[in-house]
Order: sequence, then structure tokens, then C-alpha cells
Amino acid sequence: MNNISIIKNSGERESFDVNKLRNSLLRSGASHDTVSKVVDELYLYLHDGMSSRKIYKKAYSILAKISMHNAGKYRLKNALLELGPTGFPFEHFVGAILKTRGYKVKVGQLIKGNCVQHEVDVVAENEDTIIVVECKFHRSLGRKSDVKVPLYIRSRFNDIYNKWSSDGSLKGKKYEAWVVTNTRFTEDAEKYGKCSGLVLKSWNYPFQESLKDMIDEAGLHPVTSLKTLSVKDKKDLVELDIVLCREISNEVLMKSNIKRSKFDKIIAEAHTLAGI
Repeated sequence: MNNISIIKNSGERESFDVNKLRNSLLRSGASHDTVSKVVDELYLYLHDGMSSRKIYKKAYSILAKISMHNAGKYRLKNALLELGPTGFPFEHFVGAILKTRGYKVKVGQLIKGNCVQHEVDVVAENEDTIIVVECKFHRSLGRKSDVKVPLYIRSRFNDIYNKWSSDGSLKGKKYEAWVVTNTRFTEDAEKYGKCSGLVLKSWNYPFQESLKDMIDEAGLHPVTSLKTLSVKDKKDLVELDIVLCREISNEVLMKSNIKRSKFDKIIAEAHTLAGI
């Protein structure tokens, strides 16, 4: 198995590293015994030139037979991709995460800056801090936000800061400017974020405070994590502005075009994943 190479989402080849797979499965909360079972069965299907996407799908399928709860958490990265095609559901998801941290949250706000008006995806406020957030949603794991993104956002959020500082809107509160993406930033983008004081959060950055870490802490999972939902079902719920598993109920499903015969299984899986 050491000679097997796989195709990454970027199109690059790399040697298959079973430890990466093991670690990603462990992060889903699966036990070491469960991880070993998944890896052992996966080896039956693994072959040279297999895409990382197919490996992930097969590992997910095997894990789901053992633990639906762990499978839902393991699928989280791809579930975020399915919140599209627009970035609006992702903005709501980020807002929901900040709510669990005690912030009052508004999504899709028009805010007047010192020079011009700006559309801000999320505004979160508590007693000490105001956070303005730009959400960069991508539908492909191979897409990265490069340095142009934080450069542009920094200038916009500076304009808002200048206005709020001059008119007293901050009321002595700390002002934070964030950019959150469901994929990754380039190295230059991360360097600029640190240098300029802009808070960047991607799937795995920064260490222990990444988007994934925040989701794990909040215990939130998007409806697109659910195996019991078809692609069409997921689209129906997202179009109803139902983004979180914890929002799913019999009443919500009645408003969708989902078959009633599926309701019990959907609710059971959603509640299991949401810890309800």
C-alpha cells in the first residue's frame, strides 16, 4: 500500500497516507476500533490513481454503516460545500456559530462607512466586542481565497471602523474584522491577515480556532450533513432557510416537498447529529 498514489482535489498526485485518513476519522469522534474497521474495509477498494474524493466517499459509506453520528461529523467539510449555490446559507451558518458564543447576530446588513456604504455578511455584538464578518463561500475544496480577498476586505472594514469611531457607534467596544471561508486561504493571505490585524478563519486555520474547531465547539451541523436526505431534499430545506440539523422538525418538513414516509428517519438522524 505504500506505493499507492492518489489524486487530490487540486489534481496533484501524492502518496496515500493512511495516518491522514485515520486522524480525520478520529476527529469525527469515531473510536480507534471503529477507525480500524473502516480502514481495513477501505483497503479492499483502494487502488493506484484513486481520487481523494472517492476515498472519502467510500470511507464515509463504511463509517455510516457503523455509526451515523460519526459519519455526519466526518462529512462536515463536504456538507458545507452543499450549502450553495449561493453563499447566503453559509452566512447564516456562521452567524449561528457566533450566536452560540453569546453574540447578538444580524445577517446581510447594509452599513454606512466613512466614504461609502458596504454590505456586510454578518455583524455580531456582545457587551465587549463588535465583529464584522465577510463570508467567502466556495463549492469546491480545491478553491482557495488568495491575498486579494483580505486586501479588499481590510479596506472596506477600515472604512466602517473610521465611521463608527467618529460617530461613537463603537461605544468603547473592541472592533474585530473577520473573513471566514469554508475552504482555505493561500499562505500570502494568511500572512497579510496577521500583519493587518484581520482575523482569518478557514476550515483548518488558525490552529485550535479554525472554522472546524468553532463548529465542533458549537455542536452545530448543517442539514446537508444528513445521509437520509437526497440532493433535492437538501435543496428544498436550504431554500426554506433551514440550515441547521437542530432546526428540523415535523412542522418544518411539512413545508417542504420531502416525502412524508421519510420524516421519521430524517428527524431521528438530525436529532442524533445535533445531540437533541
